[in-house]
Amino acid sequence: MTAKIRKLLVQVDETRIEMGQAINPPTRRAVAMAVIENPCAGRYEQNLDALIAIGEELGALLGEKCVAALGIAPGEAESYGKAAIVGEAGELEHAAAILHPKLGAPLRKAVEKGAALVPSSKKRGGLGTAIDVPLGHKDAAFVRSHFDAIEARVSDAPRANEIVVAVAVTDSGRPLPRIGGLQVSEIKGEDGLR
Repeated sequence: MTAKIRKLLVQVDETRIEMGQAINPPTRRAVAMAVIENPCAGRYEQNLDALIAIGEELGALLGEKCVAALGIAPGEAESYGKAAIVGEAGELEHAAAILHPKLGAPLRKAVEKGAALVPSSKKRGGLGTAIDVPLGHKDAAFVRSHFDAIEARVSDAPRANEIVVAVAVTDSGRPLPRIGGLQVSEIKGEDGLR
């Protein structure tokens, strides 16, 4: 099934100064959001294959939009995350079907590699509901400098029969990281942890 997309939004958050300190180069986070029709809204469906297929489609589309918005090559992406907000005629399992079984593989292709799990969050909500898209380094979950989140929100979504799906990608970690742990230069990227 192809996603019925009502709206696409892409935002870039660029931090140039933090606590009076210049950030050079700036840290940048992009979030791409699709407002889609929920094909399972209003009824219980045992088989969620339609939503799983939509997740696969959106992993590629939204991941590529984030990379393009940052103006980087796929291999220059450092962190990623995903999230979904289900309208009131849906259920949390609809968000899970989009986010978990198949969204990750095309997102990893969009950012080149991606050995680590893609952090995720989901919730129910109405128009204008915000969700924090958790972020983690794409190749090594233990890189503390990349533990972060970016807020995703669409002012007129989700309607009762819609789902807002968000993917976030960064070209860096947090501004001014200094809490230790595994450094980007130390990543092996073999097991998704270190």
